[in-house]
Amino acid sequence: MQQKKPAVILLSGGLDSSTVLAIAKEENFEPYAMSFRYGQRHAVELEAAGKVAASMEVKKHVVVDIDLAMFGGSALTDSIEVPKDRDEEEMAGEIPVTYVPARNTVFLSFALAWAEVLNAKDIFIGVNAIDYSGYPDCRPEYIAAYQEMANLATKAAVEDNEKLKIHTPLINMTKAEIIQRGYKLGVDYSITNSCYDPTEEGLACGRCDACHLRLKGFEEAGIKDPAKYLKTGGNTVRL
Repeated sequence: MQQKKPAVILLSGGLDSSTVLAIAKEENFEPYAMSFRYGQRHAVELEAAGKVAASMEVKKHVVVDIDLAMFGGSALTDSIEVPKDRDEEEMAGEIPVTYVPARNTVFLSFALAWAEVLNAKDIFIGVNAIDYSGYPDCRPEYIAAYQEMANLATKAAVEDNEKLKIHTPLINMTKAEIIQRGYKLGVDYSITNSCYDPTEEGLACGRCDACHLRLKGFEEAGIKDPAKYLKTGGNTVRL
């Protein structure tokens, strides 16, 4: 049997990152999951990340504490209202206030550090350039540039020519395609949390951009969303 290679998986506890974790396992990687407590208002996602990591039996799951809330500048880390009930045209407009400045750059830097310690040459991240909210750090050109930078910055790459690869298996998939892929791999979407503004009990609002995109994806996939919603019943799309 082929030995599994270690890989760092950025795991938020949401739909996309949970699917990416399942894909990494399918590709015979030994997953080391990394989540972040960064001052986000939707910290219930960390509970979801823990459940996902346990259900998929990762090698190790770490939660990194950083405080991006000290800078603010985002509806996810500051006292800025989360946009609700926006249509697709609005979502496709300017970069929304839910964008957290430099978040993926920060996250990938921590993942890169852990990968070096683990002697891992692979990092997985669930960025998507199709059904997403317009974040600049979810684009293919950003990932390509970061990977190039990473291979100028690590001891293994410089001394041993062991290049790091950043895997983005969802980059060109629609939300429906992601969901269908995850179901085939046995992802339990009932324990994931995608909402930007959930209740303290973990109920999804059903009205933020993330909820709209998730609900739309499940409807197009022909599958009922098993997540618990505050008002939509988990099966209503208002796009």
